[in-house]
Amino acid sequence: MDVYLVDGTYELFRHYYAIPSARDRDGREVAAVRGVLASVLGMIRNGASHIAVATDHVIESFRNDLWPGYKTGEGIDPDLWAQFPLLEETLAAAGVVVWPMVEFEADDALAAGAAAASGDPRVDRVIICTPDKDLAQCVRGTRIVQLNRRTGLTRDEAGVIQKFGVPPASIPDYLALVGDAADGYPGLRGWGAKSTAAVLAKFGHLESIPADSREWHVDASNAASLAATLSREREQALLFRTLATLRTDIKLFNDVEELRWNGPKPGFDQLGSRLDAIV
Repeated sequence: MDVYLVDGTYELFRHYYAIPSARDRDGREVAAVRGVLASVLGMIRNGASHIAVATDHVIESFRNDLWPGYKTGEGIDPDLWAQFPLLEETLAAAGVVVWPMVEFEADDALAAGAAAASGDPRVDRVIICTPDKDLAQCVRGTRIVQLNRRTGLTRDEAGVIQKFGVPPASIPDYLALVGDAADGYPGLRGWGAKSTAAVLAKFGHLESIPADSREWHVDASNAASLAATLSREREQALLFRTLATLRTDIKLFNDVEELRWNGPKPGFDQLGSRLDAIV
């Protein structure tokens, strides 16, 4: 069997900005929820038998305590933010397993779910449905892959190396150096994607990078400057790596069969009709 793990936060944002507004008879914006629901049910119609959707029930997580600039819910359109609980309610009513995250992030749930599901011999593939680059760290061979549903591109481990120049295990180190603007941490000054990939392709992790750039023997511009920056800001780089490292120790299910879709719950039709009553 294939297990599909969907980034519900990404999907809600994507649909919110891609489709026209629609409000129910109570005046609530519901277009994005309707879009995500239709998309997920479409996956099921196309053969996805085991599926779970992870959401950020709140945007803030334990990472905000580690780095003051980490992403928050500030600036999210109220019409979009109000659809998060409605999405969770609607998907659950449709019979889809939902993981609403509070202390952790939706990305952590995807990582933990992928790790747990891939350990089941009944599972052929785990397909993480999100384009977020931090989820590339979860890819394993062809068993755990990453799917961008918007473009249809699937990345296995070879695809991650082709895209970033480093294997999945080095993605947190890569993001620590180059930064991740979407998550709110800047990386280290001067460490661009090309130089970072060249160094990490050889040394793998921050701790293994020699302090003396003359020992690198890689194609990296201004290597001496990069080495000096890393030496000076090593603790910050390690903190950024902690921010980039997804948690896989979250208990989400006991058996992968809990993710099997068995049809909608009682009351789904009533909820669906409410969403369809557009004014």
